[in-house]
Amino acid sequence: MSKTRTIFVCSECGYETGKWLGKCPGCNMWNTFIEEKQQSRSKPIPVSMQKAVPVTDIIKDAEDRQKTGISELDRVLGGGIVPASIVLVGGDPGIGKSTLLLQMCGTLPRSHKILYISGEESVRQIKLRAERLSVNNANIFMVSETNFQIIENIIEQVRPQTVILDSIQTVYSEDLTSAPGSVSQVREVAGRLMVMAKGSGITVFIAGHVTKEGAIAGPRVLEHMVDTVLYFEGERHQSYRILRSVKNRFGSTNEIGIFEMRQEGLVEVENPSMTLLDGRAENQSGSVVVASIEGTRPMLLEIQALVAPTSFGMPRRMATGIDYNRLSMLIAVLEKKVGMQLNNFDAYVNVVGGIRLDEPASDLGVISSVAGSFKNKPIESGTVVIGEVGLTGEVRAVSHIDKRIIEAKRLGFEKCILPTGNQKQTDRVNITGEIQLLFAKTVEEALSYLF
Repeated sequence: MSKTRTIFVCSECGYETGKWLGKCPGCNMWNTFIEEKQQSRSKPIPVSMQKAVPVTDIIKDAEDRQKTGISELDRVLGGGIVPASIVLVGGDPGIGKSTLLLQMCGTLPRSHKILYISGEESVRQIKLRAERLSVNNANIFMVSETNFQIIENIIEQVRPQTVILDSIQTVYSEDLTSAPGSVSQVREVAGRLMVMAKGSGITVFIAGHVTKEGAIAGPRVLEHMVDTVLYFEGERHQSYRILRSVKNRFGSTNEIGIFEMRQEGLVEVENPSMTLLDGRAENQSGSVVVASIEGTRPMLLEIQALVAPTSFGMPRRMATGIDYNRLSMLIAVLEKKVGMQLNNFDAYVNVVGGIRLDEPASDLGVISSVAGSFKNKPIESGTVVIGEVGLTGEVRAVSHIDKRIIEAKRLGFEKCILPTGNQKQTDRVNITGEIQLLFAKTVEEALSYLF
């Protein structure tokens, strides 16, 4: 005998309550509760036949990862696909999630059996996209279905090694009366997929929509249930895409993969530094090259700044690719410690290529670009600037300085401005003196090397 009761579920964190609340006690968000009907069934409690065993008696299986054939995707996954794992791929609409997953179907070994389930497209539409991406393999099975009970039967019939579900917000279970994409449906479908993956050894890839805040739609518990969470970043109207790992039980969470969206699909960017610096204007004020570390990969990026007299009472600050509050803080350091009066000037800062810089090692580069535009003096094109800036105007040491210098040398840069705190670590990477290293303790000293 089943009973139906009404509950209210927070769309952000999945908190459940018997009545509507304006503010969620779980995540402190306002107006996030959604009314749902829940059916409870009386079932006998199964008796578990499993026994607890000592950790020393557990036999460890050899880790056998399956290469996807896309090196950037393998890098983010930690070396390849782990059998019986669940991977959640999130991103904005049109960013390239379905394209990447379909391309992976074509690059996996032809003997690898794949089931591609779409709740958004018909099989004919998927076929058209597969032809454009040159994906043609008889071991790729496609179906358009949103009923999870039917999907389970199809998986049982096909018995694939990998299942791709695009997307989880379109699938519903008949056991629940709520609409597809609701908190209860997403949680139920993800839970049953997890049981299926761990029990049968099938690898599951799930495509997920994101909210306007950039988080994956549905309850936060969805990200806790899966093994790996990948985010596709980038602007829809720009060519470059970044695949970033934010959770990985089988690898590092600091890795990124870089792709370029072309007519034939997503193309790997094997040398991002050279690609992102291609076409850089030389001898222009406000332009500087910084060395950033994304995961374990060093990248050289161009930061551009434009400082112009303001037309309003309040100067305008705009930041693209870096944190706005960080830019305001660095401009305050320039005003207080260097003496640049920027209170009557607008400042616009942009990281070229649509890349976002979150590490503080780019602070000195931002300050150098703003100062160069303010003075209208160009920085030498063969110069790389590295360093974190403190509120007292000091230039602080950064990590992985050897990788940054080696990358600058590889691309032919001749001069590098570095923090004094990294001086001892640079001796072993510049033995031949191919690149000139200049060390600075303060922002003033660093700017004196540039202008």
